[in-house]
Amino acid sequence: MTAQLDAPERDPGLPDPSAPLIASGNLRRRDAVSRAVTASATVAAFLAVAVLAILVFTVISKAWSVLSLSFIFTNPSGLDSGGIANALLGTIEIVAIAAVIALPVGILTGLYLTEFAGANSRSARFLKLVLDLLQGLPTIIVGVVVYGLIVAVTHRQSGFAASVGLSIVMLPLIARSSQEVLLLVPGTLREAADSLGVSRWRTVLGVILPTAAGGIATGAILSIARAAGETAPLLVLDSIYDPNATQLNPFGHGVPNVPILILTTSDLPSPSALTRAWGAAFVLLAAILIANVAARIMLARSRRKMMG
Repeated sequence: MTAQLDAPERDPGLPDPSAPLIASGNLRRRDAVSRAVTASATVAAFLAVAVLAILVFTVISKAWSVLSLSFIFTNPSGLDSGGIANALLGTIEIVAIAAVIALPVGILTGLYLTEFAGANSRSARFLKLVLDLLQGLPTIIVGVVVYGLIVAVTHRQSGFAASVGLSIVMLPLIARSSQEVLLLVPGTLREAADSLGVSRWRTVLGVILPTAAGGIATGAILSIARAAGETAPLLVLDSIYDPNATQLNPFGHGVPNVPILILTTSDLPSPSALTRAWGAAFVLLAAILIANVAARIMLARSRRKMMG
């Protein structure tokens, strides 16, 4: 003879778990709000893409008539004709010197924040604050400060002064991106090196840096692309030069560059000069877009390598 257990009585104040779920008024309201936010975010994303598409289309349509190999590989002839070869070479030189200055300092700063300073240490918090302030600082202020330190002392503008200004613009971007990439390195690699008795600096050089090299290179490319398009610091540091000559001495005088070329030629009362400005803008825009796409691809590969 088996005994039958009575089912426990359900508290009448609690909902019945076997009852079907019915959307209440509060649930319907939250669902409507969620749909509205999703729709507005989608529209905002499409608007951002549309702005970029309009920008690229406008630049291409305005610059199409002047684009050619001779436009890229020949020097200007007067103020409203010729190519932009000397300005391209000058921009490459200025940005390369800025990268040589900013890359070591930025990467070492990221290493200090992730590997040597405690996450909540006073020095780490202060350094992060300084980097955030530098990243949000208007670039014209950077140009004025470098003007007082270099141009006012030497009594002439120069490509080197422009490189110093651009290196200050690049520094917080490189440091922050290096920090974020180094934080993605698995902690098990550090623990394995510590268990083998490897010193911290050897671990950094032999394990951590090689693992994060792709991500660090990505951050460097993005910062270089950002600096290549800066105009405000160059206005006060490297805007006086011979626009028709190839001048590559960064210490003796100003160096021709694409941003100042676009600014000066767009103000000339000549349709051909304005077309040259659109052509230079297209070359600069294409270089920045290619650099950004390449950096994103490298970052994706680096993340797959570190996470896999």
